[in-house]
Amino acid sequence: MAENDEDVNDLLDYEEDQNEETETTETTEKKDVKGSYVSIHSSGFRDFLLKAELMKAIVDCGFEHPSAVQHECIPQAIQQTDVICQAKSGMGKTAVFVLSTLQQIEPVDGEVHVLVMCHTRELALQIKDEYVRFTKYMPNVKTEGFFGGIPISNDIKTIKENCPHIVVGSPGRIKALVCQKGELKLDNLKHFVLDECDKMLEEEDMRADVQSIFIKSPHEKQVMMFSATLSKEIRPICKKFMQNPMEIYVDDDTKLTLHGLRQHYVKLEDKEKNRKLFDLLDDLEFNQVCIFVSSVRRCQALWKLLVDQQFPATAIYGGLKQDERNSRFQEFKSFKKRILVSTDLMGRGIDVERVNIVFNYDMPGDSDTYLHRVARAGRFGTKGLAISFVSTDPDAEILNQVQERFVVNISEMPDQIDTTAYKADE
Repeated sequence: MAENDEDVNDLLDYEEDQNEETETTETTEKKDVKGSYVSIHSSGFRDFLLKAELMKAIVDCGFEHPSAVQHECIPQAIQQTDVICQAKSGMGKTAVFVLSTLQQIEPVDGEVHVLVMCHTRELALQIKDEYVRFTKYMPNVKTEGFFGGIPISNDIKTIKENCPHIVVGSPGRIKALVCQKGELKLDNLKHFVLDECDKMLEEEDMRADVQSIFIKSPHEKQVMMFSATLSKEIRPICKKFMQNPMEIYVDDDTKLTLHGLRQHYVKLEDKEKNRKLFDLLDDLEFNQVCIFVSSVRRCQALWKLLVDQQFPATAIYGGLKQDERNSRFQEFKSFKKRILVSTDLMGRGIDVERVNIVFNYDMPGDSDTYLHRVARAGRFGTKGLAISFVSTDPDAEILNQVQERFVVNISEMPDQIDTTAYKADE
């Protein structure tokens, strides 16, 4: 027991109210070739020799050619190799672990074989939906999502009456089910996956949750971790969970820059932000927009202002009841609402393919968060526009850090922006 306690102290925990990633149509690097991208391959998913039911679902989804990160990782992952993968957002990292775990799964009633954890409920829901989509022709494979905001008694009932083979959830709820209630048994777990792993392993509380869950699972299992940002400090912590992992890193930060994304800033006073935002929303041609703010209070206030001005807006922030969060998220994903105001809760990993403009209404606190936020626009190599409001010296400092680190020029916003620069052809 003392040994376990020591292990827990080595690791970390999470805050469910924080959240995303970045992207491009380029490629990631190979194991042992850190710092240089491999070229995109023209092969198809069929080259991976995936099971027929999986290939049929892939075809239904309209996927033809794997992205570079998929081409690099999937062949290794389906051979049960542990994987640490850093790649731009929008490069299809989720499909790597979804397809590779489904390729290997041999479902047994009452046994959990795959556990995927991420730091927010919305991302967990999104990943669960991906598993559901790719198990369309695998009716015997059951997937469930377990996360906060829903009575834990509902989860316990599901586990007892219809135990899933694949569990996607947040560390807090999974820890409660595994370690405190003892209802979720991981004795037969074969795959342990962390998405946005840096977010979970940087914070000590969340890391402790992850470690508590990890030590309740078999020693022999496949471990995979993914993120768009993986600092050199966090990589050794990731490797503590693994055995001889395949490592894919983007060591050159300039390669994290999104090539289809146009980035500008606007210098203004805080009190001028609302008028400027409304003017830009009137002038710009947007499909969908994400607006990031620094606090729940500002999120609520801006959302109400937008609705008052007849903009089709919704808002997601910590403190909302889970069913309301789900409802608003689905409204946005299904294009019923075209503007989303959010804290950093929605800043990572969330895929909404129609988003082509991101506003940093309030600048983030660091360059990593900036990268994740702006990657909501122009995912999968499409065009996008990011506009940051700079009103204080700390805001300007973050903007300078972003430009220096990623060697990207973020220019002052011109009077007019050519629509073709940020809006893809319909």
